[in-house]
Amino acid sequence: MNIYSVIQVKNSLFLKSYLKIPVTLNTNTQFLVIICLLLSFSNTILAQSTYQVGGLPSINLNYKLEKKWSLNFKIESRQLLQKGTFNGDSNKSFEYVLTDYSLIAAKKSGLNSRISGGYLFRFREGEATHRFIQQYTIIQQLPRLRLAHRVVTDQTFSSAEATEYRLRYRLATELPLNGQSADPKEFYLKIGNEYISSVQNSDYDIEIRFVPLLGYAMTENHKIEFGLDYRVNSFLNHFARHSFWTTLNWFIEL
Repeated sequence: MNIYSVIQVKNSLFLKSYLKIPVTLNTNTQFLVIICLLLSFSNTILAQSTYQVGGLPSINLNYKLEKKWSLNFKIESRQLLQKGTFNGDSNKSFEYVLTDYSLIAAKKSGLNSRISGGYLFRFREGEATHRFIQQYTIIQQLPRLRLAHRVVTDQTFSSAEATEYRLRYRLATELPLNGQSADPKEFYLKIGNEYISSVQNSDYDIEIRFVPLLGYAMTENHKIEFGLDYRVNSFLNHFARHSFWTTLNWFIEL
C-alpha cells in the first residue's frame, strides 16, 4: 500500500469518527422537522374540515308481544344550530334538517341474541326516503360488564339519489352507577361506538360514531338519556366532516 492510500484511509476514518456527532444531531433535527411538518399538516387538514352542531331528540316506544317477539317504534328529529369550518368560518342559525319514523320487529333467537328487521321513513326538505333494515344483536355477559354487539345492513332508496348500501357494527355497554343494574330512580352510563361502511354508486365512505350518554331510570317503564352523538365521515376522499349532536332519548315500555 502506498503512502497516498494510507493517507486516504486515515482521512476516511477520521471523517467518519468526526461526523458521528453531527449525523446524530442531524437525525434528531430531521425527526423534529418531520414531527413539526406532520403537526402542521394535520392542523391544515383540521382547519379545512367542516363541522356541524345541533340537536337530536328521539322517542322510543317498545312493546313486547307473544312468542319472544317485540316491536320498537321510534321518532327522531334533527335540528342544526351551527355549521362551518375549523379555521373560524361559521354560520349560526336554526335549521330543521329531517325527521325519521322507524318500526323494527325483533325476535329472540337465543338466550342472549335476537334478530330484527324493519323499515324507516325519512322526511327531509320535502322529499321522502325509504330504508329497509336487517340486524342481529348478541349480548356478551362479562363478570362486571355487559357488552352488546350489533351488526346491521340497510338499503336506502330515494328518487333524488342512487341507492345506498351500508354495513354497520356497533359495540355498546351500559354501566349502572348504583348496584348491578339500573333500578328506578337511579342513574347509569351508556357508551356506544359504531363503524359504518357505505357504498353509493361507485363512492365508498366510512363513518365512525362515538356516543356517551347519561341515563336515568324514572320508573320501570320510562328512561331518559342525555349526551353527545359524535360522528365523523368523508375523510377517505375529502376533508373530514364532523357532527356534534346533543342527544335526548326517551324510552317508554308499553
